Amino acid sequence: MPEEYFEDLEVGDSREFGSYEVTKEEVVEFAEQYDPQPFHVDEEKAEESLFGGLIASGWHTAAMTMRMLVENVMNDSKASGAVGVDELRWKQPVRPGDTLTAETEILEKEPNYMPGMGLVHSGTTVYADGTEVMSYVGLVLYEMREA
Repeated sequence: MPEEYFEDLEVGDSREFGSYEVTKEEVVEFAEQYDPQPFHVDEEKAEESLFGGLIASGWHTAAMTMRMLVENVMNDSKASGAVGVDELRWKQPVRPGDTLTAETEILEKEPNYMPGMGLVHSGTTVYADGTEVMSYVGLVLYEMREA
């Protein structure tokens, strides 16, 4: 597949990709290092929480999504990082054993955001076994073919 430049992307373009299986070990390891709340790291306390069991940190869900994006979209593109994320929402908890998938849609494009670069507003929705668990709008820089 040829690398995608800013000019190759059209508003409305969409992709579905994944999958990523969430493991208990990964949930706990990530949370112990970055988000050590009891419902992420302690099965017993998680059972007593409003979640009724161990769940992944929302930041971990975002990191797993980033992995899927890099492997399935960005590695075949001229994406050059992002300048931010808008409208981040964690809609349902992600649990060990869930399988994540995602879809993206190009919502808006801003040519000449900076020299040689365009800005793409990309809506991303993440699902765990078909249930929507997270969404956000990524503000992604893409190289322009005709800078």
